[in-house]
Amino acid sequence: MPLITVTYSSPRTAPSLKADIAAAVSELTAQILHKDPKVTAIIVKSVDAADWFAGGKSLADERLASYWLDIHISEGTNTKDEKAAYLAAMFKRMGELLGPLHNESYLHVDEVRGDAYGFGGLTQERRYIAGKLEVSPQRAAR
Repeated sequence: MPLITVTYSSPRTAPSLKADIAAAVSELTAQILHKDPKVTAIIVKSVDAADWFAGGKSLADERLASYWLDIHISEGTNTKDEKAAYLAAMFKRMGELLGPLHNESYLHVDEVRGDAYGFGGLTQERRYIAGKLEVSPQRAAR
C-alpha cells in the first residue's frame, strides 16, 4: 500500500507522459518490491526545467531530464537488495520515459513503522494483526 510521489522535469511533452510514468512506477513497485498495485497510490507532478537546478545549473540549460521519487512503505517489508534493485530499475525506466537523465535524479524509500502508517482508516499493524487472526491455528483447525 505504498504512497508514491513522482516529481519530474523533462523536455518530452507527450500527452500520456504522466500516465506512462504512473504505469511504469506501479509495474516496477509490484515486480521488485512486491507491492499490490490495487492499493498503490501514485501522484505525478511536472516541474518546468527552468525551475529545476542540479549542480548549480538548470535542467533547461543542461538539456537533461530529472526526477524525484518518494515512496512510503511499511518498515521491514523489503530487503536492502530489493531496494537497490528498485532504485537501479527505476533510474533505467525513467531515462527511457523522460530522456537523458541528470545524474542528480533521486529515489527515496521512506520506511514507516506499521503503527504509524496506513490507509482506509486502519494502520498497517492493525491490518497485519487482523490477517493473523483470520488464519490463526485455532480457526484453521475448525
